Amino acid sequence: MAKRRLNKQQQWRIQKIQQERAARAARKEKAIEQQTEAGELGQEQEGLIIAHYGQQLDVEALEGEERGTVFRCFVRANIDNLVTGDKVIWRPGKNDAGVIVARCERRNLLQRPDNFGALKPVAANIDHIILVIAPEPEPHDNLIDRYLVASETTDIPAVILLNKTDLITDTNRDAIEQLLHRYESLGYEVVRTSAAEAGDQPSPEVTRLVKDQTSVFVGQSGVGKSSIIQTLLPDESLRVGAVSESTGKGIHTTTTAKLFHLPLGGDLIDSPGIREFGLWHMTPQEIEYGFREIRELIGTCKFRNCRHMGDPGCALEAAAADGRISPERLRSFHRILADMAEQQSRGLTID
Repeated sequence: MAKRRLNKQQQWRIQKIQQERAARAARKEKAIEQQTEAGELGQEQEGLIIAHYGQQLDVEALEGEERGTVFRCFVRANIDNLVTGDKVIWRPGKNDAGVIVARCERRNLLQRPDNFGALKPVAANIDHIILVIAPEPEPHDNLIDRYLVASETTDIPAVILLNKTDLITDTNRDAIEQLLHRYESLGYEVVRTSAAEAGDQPSPEVTRLVKDQTSVFVGQSGVGKSSIIQTLLPDESLRVGAVSESTGKGIHTTTTAKLFHLPLGGDLIDSPGIREFGLWHMTPQEIEYGFREIRELIGTCKFRNCRHMGDPGCALEAAAADGRISPERLRSFHRILADMAEQQSRGLTID
């Protein structure tokens, strides 16, 4: 994992925060032990994390008379990071509270790096990632590729959803269609829709995607993720993201990942908007794997230590020359590798 070099003041502050967290955890564990000894905790049962609020989580009971009821729960100190979508074993306590005592096995985990190089879990047990783009703000293939690399390396299928098709004009139509065709030719499912034209009801295209699935919506702010979710969950109070008139960039509105049960069947996880999806915590080999058309060429270069950056005998350059790799995707691959090198040169070291 990549970690930023810290000065002494930063190291002291981090150490102080960790000590405070350890003290809080010790007090919490003591309180839990007291409840256990007093017989105030109920029997162990399975639950589903539907929201995360700092040190506490909302857990939905999945069995027994309390099935469907949501409890605010604490977490035992010996349990690693829990995220929305995790299934857990928990014990009910007093006043609609509870204690999480174990995490069930995950099928997958979506993570992203924070500004300090540490991986931040986003959601777990996902059937597919729905990557939302729109004509405005203008979609960029490099940002799309970053999400797709994350999808490939976590083995979570990705679907590209073009929203706001009502904003397609003669000016941007060709560029958008070329962009989408590039991903369709790689085998990615591409769906087109317009939340605005669908009105208060979910569009048929979106309904087909999310029905009986656990979906997570990702994409830069301002592409209409919250608007789509509102059509799927009209009774939920979700704020719709706005787009800055001066910059065209989205304004972040969602603050925590939350899981919703869809009336039509299935679950939906609403995650915070992400403008940039850094991949510099990954190795070059993981980036190679994240590009479908590059993955099959790995190990076929003339030289074993090929960096794939225009080196002699590079199989990627040959594939680009004969059309097996598009110039845009190869440029995107090179840019991601260059970004990784730049981040490391600014004070990142690889453990």
